[in-house]
Amino acid sequence: MADWTFDCRRAVRHLKTSDPALGAIITNVGPFVMELKTSRSLFGALAEAIVYQQLSTKAAATIYGRLEALFPRSIGGFTPRDILQTPVDKLRGVGLSAAKVLALHDLARRVDNQELPTLQQANELEDAVLIERLVQVRGIGRWSAEMFLMFRLGRPDVLPLDDYSLRKAYAAAFGKRQLPAPRTLERHGEKWRPYRTVASWYLWRTLDLTDK
Repeated sequence: MADWTFDCRRAVRHLKTSDPALGAIITNVGPFVMELKTSRSLFGALAEAIVYQQLSTKAAATIYGRLEALFPRSIGGFTPRDILQTPVDKLRGVGLSAAKVLALHDLARRVDNQELPTLQQANELEDAVLIERLVQVRGIGRWSAEMFLMFRLGRPDVLPLDDYSLRKAYAAAFGKRQLPAPRTLERHGEKWRPYRTVASWYLWRTLDLTDK
């Protein structure tokens, strides 16, 4: 598991002080224990994101496992060249949709042509710059790019304004009858800077607690 690049306890203290209403939620949820996923490469992380889009975790894991099984000799996981050199029908055969095959091909071509940063280079780019680079890839929208920054790179100040679950959690937590417009969530989130990732996680957790 990857490590956070900021002081999580300091982030929680800041959120409690800057937004007492969120502070009450934090107290109810408990410690900040959001886990980061280790990434072997930017290509590997984005390829996995593409496969998992709009599928249940179980179904996506099955398809991703079949995809990996196509390349048993690839040490550390399949590569852009592996994807580009594999016939489309073989990729479709593991359960990938035509759209996802096109997205994987586009990602593989861009990485192979060095149009995208390496994982190390990505760690050195500012959030807005990196998101702008990532959304050039077919099938990678802003939401997917933001999830990469949050759960792969551990960036502390990402607020995914278009995330339905986050908007739902915000409405429930702050007693709103309707889902907030992105601009409303953005305005409220100003008080959470520079730890909007942490605030987002706590709001998501309220949905988990409600469902129990």
